[in-house]
Amino acid sequence: MRRQITSVYQLKIALVGVVPQIYRRVLVPADISLDALHAVIQIAMGWTDSHLHSFMFGETYYSMPFDGELMEETEDETDVPLSNLIVEPKSVFRYTYDFGDDWEHKITLEKIVSPVLRTDYPTCLAGKRACPPDDCGGVWSYMELIEIMANPKHPEYREMKEWLGRKLDPEAFDLEKTNKALKRLQGWM
Repeated sequence: MRRQITSVYQLKIALVGVVPQIYRRVLVPADISLDALHAVIQIAMGWTDSHLHSFMFGETYYSMPFDGELMEETEDETDVPLSNLIVEPKSVFRYTYDFGDDWEHKITLEKIVSPVLRTDYPTCLAGKRACPPDDCGGVWSYMELIEIMANPKHPEYREMKEWLGRKLDPEAFDLEKTNKALKRLQGWM
């Protein structure tokens, strides 16, 4: 049985500092909990959910407890509805993933819409460019990795190719694959 959704947020999730921009546009129930939104961001962006994260609304930080404890001056994100924190279109908040690489995401509430009958949420409407690989060192290291992988004659090419273990296509984004993965969240939310 589907749960009752009264309104839907259209969010733009943009990775800060990477040019050209990497972003995803998603629809989520307005009352999605922050811990569920974290899962949506991980899937939509293409992260592996192998690092700590936090949300920032104004001066307040929210995160998951780690080993049963929260980071200092941080609220528990579990079961906190997004609609309790933002209600106006154009509102912006931040999401940081991996405190070592420090991947900062700017999330904008683009608009609030009515749910569409027989539509599953969350869903990804659009996106541009591939997510950087986890543990690549942050924005500047990722930009350098793209440069290295574009030149098979680069002295670090072989080492980086081995480290990646796959082809690096910074332009790739698969909307259908993303939505299939998001569909698995629908029973959990």
